[in-house]
This record gives sequence, structure tokens and C-alpha cells, in this order.
Amino acid sequence: MPFEPAPALPDWLEPQLPHDRRQYRLVQGVDAGRALHFIDHGDRDATAVVMLHGNPTWSFLWRKVIDRLPRRRCVAPDLLGLGLSSKLARIDDHDIGRHAEALVELLDALKLPRYVLVGQDWGGAMLTAIGRLRPQQVAGVVLANTSVLVPTRPRTTAFHRFARMPWVSDLAFRGLGVPQSMLWTAQGDKRSLLRGVSARAYRWPLRRIRDRVAPLALARMVPDHPDHPSMEPLRMGQAWIEGFDGPMALVWGTRDPILGRALSRHERAFPRAPVTVTRAGHFLQEQVPGALAVAIEDVIARSAAPPQAR
Repeated sequence: MPFEPAPALPDWLEPQLPHDRRQYRLVQGVDAGRALHFIDHGDRDATAVVMLHGNPTWSFLWRKVIDRLPRRRCVAPDLLGLGLSSKLARIDDHDIGRHAEALVELLDALKLPRYVLVGQDWGGAMLTAIGRLRPQQVAGVVLANTSVLVPTRPRTTAFHRFARMPWVSDLAFRGLGVPQSMLWTAQGDKRSLLRGVSARAYRWPLRRIRDRVAPLALARMVPDHPDHPSMEPLRMGQAWIEGFDGPMALVWGTRDPILGRALSRHERAFPRAPVTVTRAGHFLQEQVPGALAVAIEDVIARSAAPPQAR
């Protein structure tokens, strides 16, 4: 059977992640045989909320939000190469389409009739790719410190330019464990990820040098020119979400040095979406999980209302 027990957690981490977890063995495509680890917590008959993380985190990022959604079924997968999912050996193994196909196979296997998609960081691009592939299943959308809008002339941050520097970026990402060792620098409250069990939990799945391909690969997946391979799937995802007529919400941490300023263009693009502005940083799930849970519940309520009442 494709579904298997989840990998065990170390004793220091297990109390921090008491949620139901499983593993799905992919059966289709180039990644057949590889495993996706995921949280699948809550009432199987309840409304499903699919939570999508980005670089370089894993489903652990959503634990506080899940705790605030006791009436929902929360599904939070680890992207291939990250968390407890199977690792991919090469940087070129990572692209939006390949990740999306694996996620869609998992969601199809779970037989979720409809679901609310929540995306942060690269989770936004995964969200739009899933929506494009399975539009009838998407009941609502929550965007959180991500970008689903493709600029005409892509501009990258200093971090992403550094990721393209030969040799030195490999040394930093693979040898020194960047950026998972530096997540606190992107937070509004640096203490939220500076030290302690949470900070260690993000480093643990990538503790072996050979497993540190994905953070560098996903950093290089951010487009830096109009012909970058990510541009076309991002454009297709943008076209889907711009045409999505279901309920949507934006939850943003304005102290995010990476995507904090992206809020204004998303507000303009999605004027019907309620906006929750916080002083959180990039990984706002750690700082304002309650705000995310409230927005998710609001989207679920509006998804059940008649179209004219949304």
C-alpha cells in the first residue's frame, strides 16, 4: 500500500509534534518509489486544510496553526527534499512542476473531496500549481508571506543572488547548513527562532551534508531573469489564481525582510480578499499562528456560503 507509518522522531522532538503523521510512497512519474511525509491530523470527515511550506522548512512549521484548528482536518506535507520526505540528489531535480505533481498525487490518494489551500514562501507557488491541476477541489485560498504574482522583470534579494555564486554558495548551503541555521534573521521577533527546540527542529531533518540539496535548489528556483525555468509555471499559476472566484484571505508579517513588501501588490491584485497585517517575520506561523487560524476559519465559512454572500 502507498501509505506507510511515518518515520520516528527523536525523543527531544516528539513532544513538539504530537500530531498524527503518515508517509505516502509515490507510484507515478519520475519520483515513483520516493516518499512524502505529511501530517494528517483531525477529523477525517471535517473540512480539509492543506498547508504548504517553503524553503527550507517542513510540516513542523504548521504545528501551532494546527493546534488552533481542532475542528478541521489538517494536512501538511513535506516537500520532496525537505523535512522527512525523500531527498533528491541533484539541484536540477527540483522544479515547480515536479513538486506539484507529487503533492497532487498525495492529495488525490487521500481522496479529499475539497480543500482549503494555505501557502507560505514557496508554498504559494505550490498552491497555485495545485489549483491549476485540480481547480474543482479548491474551496478557498489563504496566502501568507508568499508571492503568486510574477514580475515582468524579476528582481532577487541579496540572499538569492548569493545562492547563485559558484562554490561559495555550495559551501554555505551544504557545508554550513544555510539557511536553516539562520531562520531567526528573517523573523520580526528574533527570539522566536534564535535558539531552543524549535530552532533545532528546523535543522534536524537536514543534519547530514548529503541531504542539503533542496535549500540551495529552491533558492535557485527563484527567477532572476525573464527566461528562468520557473517563469512559465509561475505565470500559469498566476493565471489560475487571478481567475479563482472562491474565498481568499491574506495574512502578512510586515517585518519579513524577504517578502514583507510584497503585501501591497497582492492587496491590489486581490481586492476582495480580507487582509490581516501583523508585525511578524517571514515564518509567521511561529509568531502569529492564531491570526492564520482565524483567517482559515473565515475562508472555510465563506466557502460554505452562497456565492452572493461571500
